[in-house]
Amino acid sequence: MPPPAPTASGKLSIPTKLFYGFGSVAFGVKDQGFSYLLLIFYNQVVGLPSATVGLAIMVALLFDSLLDPIMGQVSDNWRSKWGRRHPFMYAAAIPVAVSYLLLWNPPNWSHEALFFYLIVVAVVIRSFITMYEIPSAALAPELTTDYDERTKVLSYRYFFGWFGGLTMTVLALQVFLKPDATHPVGQLNPAGYQVYALVASAIMFGAIMISAMGTHRHIAGFKTPPQRKLTLGQLAKEMFSTLTHRSFLVLMGAGLFNAMAQGLVLSLNLYFNTYFWELSAGQVAFLAAGNFVSAALAFALAAPLSKWMGKKPAAQLTKVLAFVISFVPISLRLLDVFPANGAPAVIPILFLQTIFSTAFSIISSILISSMIADVVEDSELRTGRRSEGLFFSAAAFVAKAVSGVGIFASSMILVFVAFPQGAKPGQVPVDVIRDLGVVYLIVLAALYGAAITCVSLYRITRAGHAETLSRLAAAAAKEGEGPAHVP
Repeated sequence: MPPPAPTASGKLSIPTKLFYGFGSVAFGVKDQGFSYLLLIFYNQVVGLPSATVGLAIMVALLFDSLLDPIMGQVSDNWRSKWGRRHPFMYAAAIPVAVSYLLLWNPPNWSHEALFFYLIVVAVVIRSFITMYEIPSAALAPELTTDYDERTKVLSYRYFFGWFGGLTMTVLALQVFLKPDATHPVGQLNPAGYQVYALVASAIMFGAIMISAMGTHRHIAGFKTPPQRKLTLGQLAKEMFSTLTHRSFLVLMGAGLFNAMAQGLVLSLNLYFNTYFWELSAGQVAFLAAGNFVSAALAFALAAPLSKWMGKKPAAQLTKVLAFVISFVPISLRLLDVFPANGAPAVIPILFLQTIFSTAFSIISSILISSMIADVVEDSELRTGRRSEGLFFSAAAFVAKAVSGVGIFASSMILVFVAFPQGAKPGQVPVDVIRDLGVVYLIVLAALYGAAITCVSLYRITRAGHAETLSRLAAAAAKEGEGPAHVP
């Protein structure tokens, strides 16, 4: 069935948005697993030193950074009866599921061998996530050119990404990671991670296939640039000229710092909940469930804030709010004015802090991604090329930096404060807990500050984007092609 004709404003149907967004469940499950569970699993359960785990993930991230732009450029120039994006989306489904299953079932090897095992498996899963995520993300600017509709479309993507990841995290803490006679702390029970891996892998496979099939009918309506034969040198030159776009570069910086901050929060969240606040697995799961509210708030507020303030001011405001709210409970505890662990007020305060700090952080990420989508047409006007895949390869890399750079930074903080191996809640020295809080807040403040500074340098406005679309349409009409049609 041919795709439905878009309205003049570029509005999309609800089913299209749902199918497009649902695919990010796969990325959300993988990313929450990497960010929230991987460090504590390989460090406290498997027994690898935290620095070793962080280094392994950073090595995998370096491989990933090379693959991302290549995948973006390949999908931009791919031609098939299934379009530029969908062949890669379908091909990634099974490898993503299998490699994620292997990640949580490491063999009984030496620490040195496990280090290389973790690197290899992390590289494999990141590579196949790249094969899916970049073409899938690049569909957003192809589906609509509307300034505000793009924010709505990406709100669906972020909502499902967070919803999928959070659902698996809560299931892990409430259902799979149960305490037993040998492991009184549920999140340190190795048996639960195997069940978690099996369920998570199946969900990732399903999400990828459902999204690919649900958006398949739009392929015929996507704008297909002319076929070109390029040498490797020409490809490299085009990639460089495209990726050095000023507004894109500042967004890349903002996204990286934003991702590093989120990764730091997620990677150390379980450490803070287990050792700083001394919460049970059930209490941790309750706090994690608050992020469902965060995702819903972000989904509801991102587009209205963008329409009211513009994307750039809204991204700056929400990032400031996310930092301030994250900063408050830990800083109050360090000043000895926060309720003692176990007091009735602790959980409600942390629950509200989790909801609002996470919601504002998600909104900021949605807006930055929507701003990247607007760079596509600005770049097309300057270069004559549509490079959705190349630009969103950077966005995918930034998103994956949440787990890569975040885990590395988290592991370095644990090393710096001399956090003990095999630690038990309530038995970690007070000075170590204090140092963990202080260093965490200092690093977090630096990352948030850098992200806000980068966003301030972005130049594309609503009016500027509309002018760019008009100029592109005029150029297309002059060449006798008629106005560009973007479903």
